[in-house]
Amino acid sequence: MTIDRRSLLVAAGALATGSAGADPLVVRVARHEALQDPQIRYVLMLLRLALERSGQAVEFQPSRNVMVQSRALLELARPEPGLDVFWTMTNAERERQLLPIRIPLDRGLLGWRLLLVRKADQERWAGVQTLAQLAAMQAGQMGDWPDTAILRANGLQVQTGTHFESLFRWLAEGRFDYFPRSVLEIGPEEIEHADRGLSIEPHLLLQYPAALYFFVAPARPQLAEQLNRGMEALVADGTLEKLWQAQFGDVIERYRLRSRKLIKLSNPLLPPATPLQRKPLWFGL
Repeated sequence: MTIDRRSLLVAAGALATGSAGADPLVVRVARHEALQDPQIRYVLMLLRLALERSGQAVEFQPSRNVMVQSRALLELARPEPGLDVFWTMTNAERERQLLPIRIPLDRGLLGWRLLLVRKADQERWAGVQTLAQLAAMQAGQMGDWPDTAILRANGLQVQTGTHFESLFRWLAEGRFDYFPRSVLEIGPEEIEHADRGLSIEPHLLLQYPAALYFFVAPARPQLAEQLNRGMEALVADGTLEKLWQAQFGDVIERYRLRSRKLIKLSNPLLPPATPLQRKPLWFGL
């Protein structure tokens, strides 16, 4: 099966309508602040394909209100949850509270980070080559993101906010020096915020082990089992790899990842059950 980017996006556009058939499986998902990200279509496609491996049609039911990540996770953990499935970076606390599907949807790309900076500061960034030099700068992050704790654990300064879009404004205003964003996210964000004088720093690449998982409400163990079986099937027949290549395969060349100065960070939040030994599940340079 060959899946190109065009066919991926065309198929993803049909997600809202659901599949044909009686009594579809209704899956409640969050409308969250980053819903405009291109990866949302990819993630929802994986969710649909994995669940439909059971032979049952799927209907997505978005939340009425937009949710930040912390609110979505609270809804998922409630005894009578307001959501069924959410996708986010894993950490030990989330795996204790929720039901993780331990297959990284992004092959770990969420932990490969470029820096969004003020265009006027590019000369200043040219001298940054080491973790110690980076530690003299201040990053911006959302307070409820695991990335915040990861950066701090590596000795980096972090200023946090509670509204995603405000972080771009704060960066432009000089309240912090850089906004680390994954290679999955940063391209559209650079375009959207170019009028603020922001651009991608041209020579640095941060990397820490991280995984974007589906998490299922503990009240829905049967759904978690079904989703896990479906995701394993997508891995086994190569569908996950083909979809990943169609969606993200060009980022290596687009952002010159092999020629950038790599600064590796540790991730103390990574749970012991993370399947790092399953090499085909992960991207590496």
